[in-house]
Amino acid sequence: MTILGSRTLHWADEADCEATARALAAVPALRDAFVELHGPLGAGKTTFARHLLHALGVAGRVKSPTYAVMEPYELPGGMVWHFDFYRFNDPQEWEDAGFRDVFASRGLKLAEWPEKAEGLLPEPDLRLDIEPLAHEARQVTLAACTPRGMELLP
Repeated sequence: MTILGSRTLHWADEADCEATARALAAVPALRDAFVELHGPLGAGKTTFARHLLHALGVAGRVKSPTYAVMEPYELPGGMVWHFDFYRFNDPQEWEDAGFRDVFASRGLKLAEWPEKAEGLLPEPDLRLDIEPLAHEARQVTLAACTPRGMELLP
């Protein structure tokens, strides 16, 4: 994976996470991007995804796709697919579920635990690595892997 640029942020609390999500949601290039979310259990991947989805216009509760693997959202600005590959074990599931077609289509794709689908996913535009620190704090590294990803860096 080639990194074209990166930025490291410090989130003191969830409000900082939400602010980053809102800023990212305001960038037009996000509408057709692929964003990978990395970090250990409890790092805040799903929390970030929820804040981002709300900032994009998803109303109400945002379900974690841990068991369903994918949750789709139809928004006025286009489709958004939220993936959680934590329980993904069978590459045949990729084909059976039609994920190849989803990734070939327009719209935003967010993927938690993308390493579980390694070799099947395209190169991400943006990669977020979330590292828990003391208390609620997080260190977040955003890495742009494509020119579109460079547009997404704060």
